[in-house]
Amino acid sequence: MTATLITGANKGLGFETARRLVSAGHTVYIGSRDAERGRRAAEQLGARVVRLDITDDASVAAAVETIAADGGLDVLINNAGIQEESSVGHVVVGAADLTADVMRKTFDTNVFGTVRVLHAFLPLLQRSTAPVVVNVSSGLASLTSVATSGTPAYAYPGVAYPASKTVVNMLTVQYAKAFPNMRINAVEPGFTKTDLNANTGVQTVEQGAEIIVRMALVGPDGPTGGYFDAEGALPW
Repeated sequence: MTATLITGANKGLGFETARRLVSAGHTVYIGSRDAERGRRAAEQLGARVVRLDITDDASVAAAVETIAADGGLDVLINNAGIQEESSVGHVVVGAADLTADVMRKTFDTNVFGTVRVLHAFLPLLQRSTAPVVVNVSSGLASLTSVATSGTPAYAYPGVAYPASKTVVNMLTVQYAKAFPNMRINAVEPGFTKTDLNANTGVQTVEQGAEIIVRMALVGPDGPTGGYFDAEGALPW
């Protein structure tokens, strides 16, 4: 049976992705910073829970040990992420107000957290016969879209969040080249109603999770090193 870990999966897109993959027959691990919330989500879905804070080395190492003891990992979905973090919480910080601290807080989770998890779980993934990595990116990661007048991405004023997801796209390309036996792709779920954006999104989690699930299910002959939304490949 395929073993899948989804970071940040106790709610939102991660939760819906977990639900769909459980239905597809995967053994799904709900990665959650809050162990109790993760336990409740796992019970609801028929999944397993692993406490996982992607910003903490010890937490990630413990999660690796837990999943290794259960038999290993085939699919890793790097879903956990935050928007701009400022002193007043999750707010969009434009270029005029951007500080190194805002960038650091955002990158701590979205970039360094993703690298931390990838690095820690690589040994388990390399033992799989069909390893898959899905990095949840954003349409705001596309330099082409953000630079093209008239697009929704062009109108977005924030800096730290798009920059962090652009780095995630670069990680996707470089890891895919380094590990050609793995299927490693970045996905853009779309502007989905979740806590990340105070539920201001224009589509449901069911719609947003579609491309995440699709890429989680790719076989050894599937695409790798790509950047996709539900309609197909996206411009970098």
